[in-house]
Amino acid sequence: LAIIFIFIIGIIDFINFYRMHKTLNKLKQGIAVSDYMFPKSRDMIDADYQELISIIDKSRMGIIEKKDEAFNDMLDYYTIWAHQIKTPIAAMRLILQSEPSERNSELLEQLFKVEQYVEMVLGYLRMKNMSNDLVLKHYSLDDIVRAAVRKYSRSFIRKKIKLNYNDLNCSVLTDEKWLSFVVEQILSNSLKYTNSGEISIYMEDDRPYTMVIEDTGIGIEQEDLPRVFE
Repeated sequence: LAIIFIFIIGIIDFINFYRMHKTLNKLKQGIAVSDYMFPKSRDMIDADYQELISIIDKSRMGIIEKKDEAFNDMLDYYTIWAHQIKTPIAAMRLILQSEPSERNSELLEQLFKVEQYVEMVLGYLRMKNMSNDLVLKHYSLDDIVRAAVRKYSRSFIRKKIKLNYNDLNCSVLTDEKWLSFVVEQILSNSLKYTNSGEISIYMEDDRPYTMVIEDTGIGIEQEDLPRVFE
């Protein structure tokens, strides 16, 4: 009888141990812990460990909150800066355009690059809340790409790069702002690394709904290709 009693006690202890083990495993997978999530403590040592873990977790959450607060402050600062810097850029453009000359034309090109870098900063800042910034609709791909080409028309003319453009008869479900940003970055790189020749934009015949932006520039090193989309 004593053996049976000890056996039953052993089974009960094992069940309690296994339940605690499962609960602790769930806690390990969680981001945060709370007092009510712990298994019921069996003795004072268990209670001490749980209290210690709670203190450590509260400290960790406090550090994360401070870090997020500092990042949001930085985000607000650079967002304001990026918008405010556009005013002197616009003023400088008007001044340079009012006095046409070869020198001012070159300065306008450099000013355009500064403006594009500002747009890159704004794009990076928006990426943190990209899901809130997306407006998905059906757009004409041709309209979006033509607008990007017009934006870089001065660079095409200055570098004497020929543009081969085929109509892109395609409708896409996208966010216009973000797709424009991507196309502009590709065009910017094509113009930057193409010193002579041409840039071609067309829909690929062999692969439906595939747009190609192709240039005669220096290209990308073979070893760098796997990192293009990182």
